[in-house]
Amino acid sequence: MQEPTYNPDCPLGNVTIAYQYKLSNSPGKTIVGLLVEFPPNAATPPHRHGGAAVSAYVLSGTLLNKMNDEPMQVISKGGSWYEAPGCHHRISANASKTEPATFFVTLVIETEKLEREGPGVLVQYDEEWVDVVARKMQQK
Repeated sequence: MQEPTYNPDCPLGNVTIAYQYKLSNSPGKTIVGLLVEFPPNAATPPHRHGGAAVSAYVLSGTLLNKMNDEPMQVISKGGSWYEAPGCHHRISANASKTEPATFFVTLVIETEKLEREGPGVLVQYDEEWVDVVARKMQQK
C-alpha cells in the first residue's frame, strides 16, 4: 500500500480525555487516557506528543500508522503500537473511507509540563498544520 500524505480536507478525529492521574510510583509523571474516534476517511496531521511515552490499542476499524522514518503499518482491531518520547507520528489515519475506527491512547508525560502547557501539549501538530487544525476546530 502506498503511503498517503496528509489531506487537509479529511475530517479530524474526536478526542475524549477518559482519565488523568498523577503516578504515585513515578513522581513527576502523569498518565492520561484518550479515546480517539475517527469517522470514515479521518486523519490527524503529523504531530508529536510533548515528550510523552505513548501506547495505543485499536478498538475497532483499521488504521494507517507511521512513526519517524519507519515503514507505514496497517493496524486492525486488537492491534497496538508504542511511541517513544520525541517520536514523530507522521501518518495517523483511518484506512477506510466508509467505516469508522476507534482507538484508545495512553500517555505518560511529565506532570509539570502538562500543568504548565495544558492538554494541548498532548498532541503538538507540525507547524505547517497548526492553522489548518485551528480552523477545523472552529468549524466543529
